[in-house]
Amino acid sequence: GRQIFQPLHTLRNAEKELLPGFHQFEWQPALKNVSSSWDVGIIDGLSGWTTFVEDVPADTISRRFRYDVALVSALKDLEEDIMEGLRERGLDDSICTSGFTVVVKESCDGMGDVSEKHGNGPAVPEKAVRFSFTVMSISIRVEGEDDGITIFQEPKPNSELSCRPLCLMFVDESDHETLTAILGPVVAERKAMMESRLIISVGGLLRSFRFFFRGTGYDEKMVREMEGLEASGSTYVCTLCDSTRAEASQNMVLHSITRSHDENLERYEIWRKNPYSESADELRDRVKGVSAKPFMETLPTLDALHCDIGNATEFYKIFQDEIGEVYQRSNPSREERRRWRSTLDKQLRNKLKLKPVMRMNGNYARRLMTREAVEVVCELIPSEDRREALQRLMELYVQMKPVWRSTCPSRDCPDQLCRYSYNSQQFADLLSTTFKYRYDGKITNYLHKTLAHVPEIVERDGSIGAWASEGNESGNKLFRRFRKMNARQSKTFELEDVLKHHWL
Repeated sequence: GRQIFQPLHTLRNAEKELLPGFHQFEWQPALKNVSSSWDVGIIDGLSGWTTFVEDVPADTISRRFRYDVALVSALKDLEEDIMEGLRERGLDDSICTSGFTVVVKESCDGMGDVSEKHGNGPAVPEKAVRFSFTVMSISIRVEGEDDGITIFQEPKPNSELSCRPLCLMFVDESDHETLTAILGPVVAERKAMMESRLIISVGGLLRSFRFFFRGTGYDEKMVREMEGLEASGSTYVCTLCDSTRAEASQNMVLHSITRSHDENLERYEIWRKNPYSESADELRDRVKGVSAKPFMETLPTLDALHCDIGNATEFYKIFQDEIGEVYQRSNPSREERRRWRSTLDKQLRNKLKLKPVMRMNGNYARRLMTREAVEVVCELIPSEDRREALQRLMELYVQMKPVWRSTCPSRDCPDQLCRYSYNSQQFADLLSTTFKYRYDGKITNYLHKTLAHVPEIVERDGSIGAWASEGNESGNKLFRRFRKMNARQSKTFELEDVLKHHWL
């Protein structure tokens, strides 16, 4: 294999055409508050900021592409696929010049500990946030047809290859002020693009595209931050509906999606003005936990990866409690719990070669949530009834899981999709009877979503897996690698180089 990542000074003109800022384009009408020049490469993420953020010189903390320029570059990358798609559908490309619709998935995720290389320059926070987008599909409306015809569908929506970095920043995702300051311009550009059409040459003809953005690649923490909701320990357990934790543990299955960005904005205004002069508690109940200004529109969904992790953590705790037969007794001591835990870890390590992990990660979660794992845990459980209940619980879970994992459930697991509501109802019944000791007035956020919202989201989006943040997560690995191997050591250039390599 030829080494493809060359050092930067060797980026030849061939690569220049692959980077944003090479292709001409225009917007009709022109974008509001966005310059009309098209040959813009990597820009400073804090363009227009002069103040120093806590003495981190502002010019080192963020680099990004201009959103519209990056989208153009992504579309030009897909030029052949678009032409191919038109041919396959038997459409004459010379008449298909307008009516193209592009659906874009946006993801944004914080990375802890991107620890410092020994370069020179100022100290920056040891955290990074990446904002990226994926072109999910392109369709065209043909005259006389009601529905659009899809001419391109991203086959691997979760691969790091289809996930294009737009903005890299060294900030902590909990630092709301800096985060919003850097993403502010991105939000403004996105808003402007939704009201305009892009004219670019594809296959030798000028064609017009309009864009739809769906911010689904966010984990719960990020969604709460962007949409102004309280943090995830809040009594308002869900980013999709207004349920409180107590309600969600009573009624586990019957909820529908009610929250939306616009409603959150309205609620924030009520929170700010308190028009009915209510007490803090009444007011909070009225706005259902919206207590900051929603900053970016996300499309609330369920993040498949963290859903796995959240539910596995929950099952891990159930396993522990079952080993200690907690259902028979109240509040066991810390000592006892620790003992059950080490028993569980030892068993999993011996029988399944599962090493105990500090923080639950995706791979551990996937291995834990299997029938084999339950068999192994059951060996430690004295009562036959409890073993059956536990096996039944896992059986239901294994049935439900493909529905929110797969890229296209109606194609990959239609039966499980049909049975999902029934299965989740059974699952909830088991929890509220046999495992009542854990779900009395409390339930974890992801478990609530898994039980209550999956069918509705699948109905709305056609898939949960495809819209998840997985591609962005795999991109995090690349970020670390490029930062080590392919970037100049000085702070001022570092993000620039990482961004450039990552795009290529």
